[in-house]
Amino acid sequence: MGLVVASTGVMAEAKLPPLRDPVFLNIGFVCQWQDACIEKQQSAMKKALAYGKRAKPSNWQVQFCNRRATFRRSGRIDWISYYACIRNPKIRSAAGR
Repeated sequence: MGLVVASTGVMAEAKLPPLRDPVFLNIGFVCQWQDACIEKQQSAMKKALAYGKRAKPSNWQVQFCNRRATFRRSGRIDWISYYACIRNPKIRSAAGR
């Protein structure tokens, strides 16, 4: 019986959010801790950061996409929406106008 209680406690600890990692906390809350969603968000985050280093988008474009990808009133960023926004050629061409 003690082994069952001990193993249940370890499993419960694994499901707790990592309080010291704000990026993962943000993604976890956005995805409601669903593993498939978390993987998609992390992949989009890595792609967006790599694109930002490579293409060096303007400050206004980064700020615009941040505002656009933020969930209303929560301050949480949806990385999939941010990546789609930052790669959007129509937004990049708006700087020339």
